[in-house]
Amino acid sequence: MILRERIADNVYLFQSDIYAQVNAGAVIGPEWAVIIDTLALPEETLVIRDFIEQEINVPIRYVINTHSHADHAWGNCLFHGAIIIAHALCREFLDTTGRDSLQEIQARDISFKKIKIVLPQMTFEEGEINLQVGKKTLTIFSLPGSSADNVAILIKEDRVLFAGDAAMPIPYIVDGDLEELIVSLKKIGKIGLENIIQGHGDIVLRGEVEKLVLENLAYLASIRKVVRKSARRKYPREVLDVSNVEDCGKSRVLLGGLAPELHHRNLLALYRQLYGKPPSAPGEDDFYSV
Repeated sequence: MILRERIADNVYLFQSDIYAQVNAGAVIGPEWAVIIDTLALPEETLVIRDFIEQEINVPIRYVINTHSHADHAWGNCLFHGAIIIAHALCREFLDTTGRDSLQEIQARDISFKKIKIVLPQMTFEEGEINLQVGKKTLTIFSLPGSSADNVAILIKEDRVLFAGDAAMPIPYIVDGDLEELIVSLKKIGKIGLENIIQGHGDIVLRGEVEKLVLENLAYLASIRKVVRKSARRKYPREVLDVSNVEDCGKSRVLLGGLAPELHHRNLLALYRQLYGKPPSAPGEDDFYSV
């Protein structure tokens, strides 16, 4: 159901093989463990919990949410007694749009019937939070762009970064900001890392970090050009709808073939961000529902 990989001593990656290659992680100390994100489906998150508590045989003291999206934070309720750590905006988003979204999905998917939103108890807005887990030092800091609440977790001794959705095979800005993501990607490139655990997708190894950063920056520059070009047309949607993800430097097979859909969403979101309204299409009075 999920893929498990040991990245470094007492550091694990868990990846869904069902939904969008979403990732979670764990750092194991001698007396307790820290979970980084939860997975999309409750049964997947329970596999992580059982591995830590039954096979490793330590309790889970902390759960860190890199951001509020369902596939990273809705499993909080499955870690009873754990302290949830996140950006203050993550708590706000979970308490508003998170509750509404969960109610909608519970109406059509029985597997989420027992899930409830559990809000982070420990939050921050500026600076960083440091946790000592055995011999591991975890530094949690803001890394926005994919969303305003996105945080990253650096394991200092191993130079491993859990980046949340700030690092993905194809950048995603629908809930974020292109300019902020550019800043975050450049920051990632300067840290000096052995591995990046992306919010979705494969581990990025040391020799691939610069390539990921440069390719994602190039993609963001490309979609900005496409959106600006579309704005010069009477019906911008016509340009955006035919834009090809491969023409912007990304393969259509990324994330199990989700890349074209994510690309299209990015274009529509960026148009809204730049021009304050959705792109119009023929037959519409400058309105299009995304």
